Order: sequence, then structure tokens, then C-alpha cells
Amino acid sequence: MARPEKVRLGEILVQQKLLSEEQLGLALAEQKRSGRKLGRLFIESGYVTEEQIAGALARQLDIPYLNLKFYNINPDVVRLLPETQARRFRALALEDRGAALLVGMSDPTDLFAYDEISRILKKTVQLAVVNETEVLGAIDRIYRRTDDITDLARELEQDLGDVSVDFGALAVNPNLEEAPIVKLLQSVFDDAAQVGASDIHIEPQEGRLQIRFRIDGVLHLQTEADIKIAPALALRLKLMSDLDISEKRLPQDGRFAVRVKQQRIDVRISTMPTQYGESVVMRLLNQAGTTLRLDAIGMPKPILDKFRAIIQRPNGLVLVTGPTGSGKTTTLYCALAELNSVEKKLITVEDPIEYRLRGINQVQVNDKIDLDFARVLRSALRQDPDIVLVGEMRDQETAQIGLRAAMTGHLVLSTLHTNDALGTPLRLMDMGVPRYMVGSSLQAVLAQRLVRVICESCTTPYEPSPTETEWLRLELGDQAGAGHYFHGKGCSHCNGMGYRGRTGVYELLEMTSAVVDAANHHDANAFLKAAAAQMAGNTLRRHAVQLVVQGRTTVAEAMRISNQFED
Repeated sequence: MARPEKVRLGEILVQQKLLSEEQLGLALAEQKRSGRKLGRLFIESGYVTEEQIAGALARQLDIPYLNLKFYNINPDVVRLLPETQARRFRALALEDRGAALLVGMSDPTDLFAYDEISRILKKTVQLAVVNETEVLGAIDRIYRRTDDITDLARELEQDLGDVSVDFGALAVNPNLEEAPIVKLLQSVFDDAAQVGASDIHIEPQEGRLQIRFRIDGVLHLQTEADIKIAPALALRLKLMSDLDISEKRLPQDGRFAVRVKQQRIDVRISTMPTQYGESVVMRLLNQAGTTLRLDAIGMPKPILDKFRAIIQRPNGLVLVTGPTGSGKTTTLYCALAELNSVEKKLITVEDPIEYRLRGINQVQVNDKIDLDFARVLRSALRQDPDIVLVGEMRDQETAQIGLRAAMTGHLVLSTLHTNDALGTPLRLMDMGVPRYMVGSSLQAVLAQRLVRVICESCTTPYEPSPTETEWLRLELGDQAGAGHYFHGKGCSHCNGMGYRGRTGVYELLEMTSAVVDAANHHDANAFLKAAAAQMAGNTLRRHAVQLVVQGRTTVAEAMRISNQFED
């Protein structure tokens, strides 16, 4: 194909009636003031979408427009173009056609980029238009740090040799930033951030060290290295989090922050002695790009409307329940973001502080100085708050203080580890909270789980297995046979897993007068019956089935989640 000609994006969009002359003038003035790219200004101003710009360029230049969401990218071909140039030019090598290479560019009018890419690839370049956001997402997925991490692990192994590590020198080494161990850890964090990992597991095994990432709730092996680098890694991480480097016999917990691609990531670290050395697990808390909105976390509209009405009440206790890693804290912060205003004083008591919101007073629990939940909560109530968030109802004392606060005019939000909404009031009573306090103060219980979402780039219809068909028949009755069911066959966008991302599954128990009356009696079965009637089928299991019917998740995933609880 011929070398593309330089064209003016604004004129193209005006000619194709996607942009007005007035809008073009405003964007040009802003570009002159800020020096930013014109296309990005069009998108951020809401004049056009990325898809409209890409389509307009494709029509003007008479080249194809490729939607990368549905393009099965070959990583080996993509890597023909080095990552630095791919990011710089927003370009991806997509297909080797023998004498030519198909390259997707978000700006195919950039002649310098076209010439540079042709020079690097040493082949004729055939262009296609792609969205910039999709290009950057594909680059993050494909240009992994796996090879770098393996090479750096080997370099560290050679650096350590057979001699023991000088811990003191490692702690004060002025050239530490250039040390293989620091570069190795930075590469691990970079790679974890690129693939959206929530946790990093560094685990000494017999004769080897394995590093695994948890992505969408599932652990994936990242790399394996020689076991002898494990003590050095554990030491460096302890130094970063101000833990006791001489203590290897007891578990320790701490936190630190790292910078990855100009973004700050808070890291919670836990160490534990095992038979082959110290196991280190790190939870990554990346707040960049997090949208704290209740309507963006997958809550069904009937539950969303009811939950929003409940958290607007002036007082009472609202609990969010579920296992570790089910998104409870995110849900609570979405609620806080909606409640946050200059007229209200909000205080949070957390361990650790996972999100930072402007205008909210946040307190970090510190057990080392006896600054526990109960003590901080008592002090917080003397600060004249309107709304208090307690990270977790861990014990009877914290629960009773929270319920008393709810009785005395405060709205209290908190979490509790229970399997479902129905069992939560009974769990509070088992903790020793008086029955009358539960009935008078508890307003609602929201229970939740996270389910994996089918990758939209490779979703395809399929026939459920006999076991899945039987489960569907039990849940949907005669409607089960009339439905269409989907799964992900695996592609480059989801690393062959068939799933990409997660969404919430919810149920809500509102403590209506009938439910409160039942709770105030000692008959647990009567309470469960009244609570089940109030929820009226809006359960975790029912929501999971709805996601299957909508084609958002698989029957297997809904069954996996449903097996964790009983209606």
C-alpha cells in the first residue's frame, strides 16, 4: 500500500458531519492553549467518540477499521514491534502477510510514525485504523514482564552466588536502585499492574521459588526461580514495609507504596514462615481509575434503588457481608461517595485504609499501640459525626458500640463475614449482641459475591453439560430449555481463560417490621421464614442465574458461586 498522506483530522470530521465548525474552533483554541492532541480534546469534550474518529479516518484514507475487542491478536506478531515504539506510536503489528505486515495505528496520518515502523519491521506496512484505548490495553496485556523477571531472577541468583547475604549492607547500600533485587521487584509490580492482578504470592517451595498473581479471583503462575533468592526478596520487602528483618519465625503484617507507570499503588504485605522459607503475599490497592459509584458495580436496579433509599436514612446500622475479596469495602465506599457532602461529617475506622476520599476523616487501626476498632470507634463518636464507617465488626465490643451509635442518631456502615443476608442478624446475636439492639438498630444487610464475566472478545454459544442442564432446570424450570447459553472459548484478550473481569452478585435483606418482630423472638426458624419472604426471591443464587440468562457469565461460574451458599 502507498504511504499515507497527511490529513487534518478536524477537517475530516467536519466534512463527514461528525463535528461542527464551532466545535472545531473551540478545540483548536484549547489545543493552542494546552498543546494537547486534537483528537483527545474532541473525545474529552464529548464531541465525538473514539469509534467515530477511527471510522472517519478509515473512510478518508480508504483503509480498514479493526475493532480490537473482537480481533484475536497473535502475541508473537505483536512483539515484532518493540514495546517502546508500540507505546510511542500507539501501534500494533497484527498480521504477518508474508511480504507485508498489517499494522494497526490509532493515528495513521502520522507520517513519521509510519516511516519509523516500516524501518523497524523491514517489511511493507499495510495500515488499519484502531482505537487508542484498545491499543494501549492490548500493549499492557501482551508486552508482559515475564522474560525480564526470569532474567532478573537469574541475575540475582548469580549475584548472590553461594555466599550468605549481607543484610546490613543490603539495607544501606547507596546503589540499591540498580541492584538486581530492586529491578526484579519493580518488574514484578509492573507486570502485576499491567494484567490487573489483585495479589502477588511469593512462595518458597522445595527446590524452587514460585511467583503467582491472582487475576479475577484465580491464581496464575507468573514465573519460577531458584529457591536461594527467596530470603533476599523477603528481606527487601520487609525493609520496604518497616518490618523486623531479624524475625523469621513469626508472621508479620505491614504496608508500603510503589510507583508503577506514574501511579501510586498501596501494598498490604503479609509474611508467614513455612517449611522452605518465608511466604510473602501482597495485596495491591490501586485507586487510579477507580469509579466509586453504586450504579457501576453491577447491582440489580430493584436492589440498588432500595439500598440507596436505606443509606439516606439518618440513623441505623447497614451491613455488607461476604467472604474476603468479595468487594465489600468497594461497595461501602461507593455508598460513602454518594453520601459525602459538606453538610455531613463522615469518619471511617479501617484496617487498612483502602480508598482515600476527599472530605472524609479516615483513621487507620494500629493494634501495635492498642488502637483497635473499639477504641477508635468510641473516640470517633465524640467527634460529632453524622456517618461512621467501621471496616469490620470483628468482635462483640465493636458490634455493640456500632449498634449503640446507630441507636443514638448515627448512620453506621460496616462489614461482617457471613455466608448470606439471612444469617447475619443471627450471627450478631451469636456474637453476644442483645436481641433488642439488633431488632431496633439494624436497617439492612447486603450480601455479595464476585463472579467472573465472559470475555466479550471470544464469547460464543454452547450446549450446557448434563449436570449444568439439570441445575438450570432446577433454577429456571421449563424456561431452561428455551434459553441460549454462552461461554468464552479463550483468546488473546483473556489469556485463553474465557473470562475477563468480574461483576457483583447481590441480595438485600431489609429489616421491615415483620422481620424485626420475628428477630425479637427466640424462634430462629420463624425469623428465617419471615426474612426469606421479605427478600422474595431476590437472592444471590437468583442474581447469578439472571447473569447466566443475560449471557454475562457461564453456567459453571454461577454454579460455583451458588455452591457457596444456600437459599
